Amino acid sequence: MILITIPTPTVTIHKQEDPQLSHINGFTDFHLITREEGGIYMFYNAKDELLFVGKARKLRPRIKKHFEDTVSPIKNHRDEVTKIEVCIVPDAVEREIYETYILNKLQAKYNVDKVLYK
Repeated sequence: MILITIPTPTVTIHKQEDPQLSHINGFTDFHLITREEGGIYMFYNAKDELLFVGKARKLRPRIKKHFEDTVSPIKNHRDEVTKIEVCIVPDAVEREIYETYILNKLQAKYNVDKVLYK
């Protein structure tokens, strides 16, 4: 048996109720997320339920795309996202394993592929 543990988030950012600074969908702390490193990211709602898990070679641009893109799986649920957790995972194979494990273990609500728990 293989033991997989969910990595501890490197960065966690929260949605601001009344952001005074420039923001994307209420999030003002995107600068805390690395632009150059790869990893996994998790979107949560106000009840701390996992909405979506993803992976990226470059985290900040990919996460921002979810809030700007018209084809994102969460495009109709962007307002639900209140917290974003990011884990730096440099290795592409490890990112793939963690993403699949997390979305099946925590049953991410809006991931449509790689779901084994149904």
